[in-house]
Amino acid sequence: MGNGGSGKTWLALELAEPLGLQLVHLDDVHWEPGRYGIARDRAVVHEDVRTLAAGEAWLIEGVYGRYVDIALPRTTALVWLDLSEDECVANILRRGIQGGESRTAFDGLVKWVSEYRLRKNNWNSFDAHLKLFESFSGQKARLTNRDEIDACAGSLLQT
Repeated sequence: MGNGGSGKTWLALELAEPLGLQLVHLDDVHWEPGRYGIARDRAVVHEDVRTLAAGEAWLIEGVYGRYVDIALPRTTALVWLDLSEDECVANILRRGIQGGESRTAFDGLVKWVSEYRLRKNNWNSFDAHLKLFESFSGQKARLTNRDEIDACAGSLLQT
């Protein structure tokens, strides 16, 4: 889990195949297929996440703390990518507009990413991720820079 632009998808792609894990991008679960910015029915998404988390082995990545919370009882390792907002925004700007996203939606995403520590919602904020991280009693890592992320990927691939 982590803020937009923190490298969640990159890390998940690095790990899933070599570890033989089903990769679940929470963006794909949350948004209507092919309709970026239009959320699916929350109850349906919750049920989909429960079903995915009931699988034998998986790697789930995303910013959505409410969905991480659903999967947490079956989570064996939790990784929080906690990079600075400046670094996350730079990563978003570098990757550019994706998936049919409009310029307006992209600009909104950049603003939203820049406000990670200011947001006061229950699920997609720094405070929410901190609570999830602190409450998790299993193996966990809070990574605050690219070197730590690279080292974590290397160590997980050696297990």
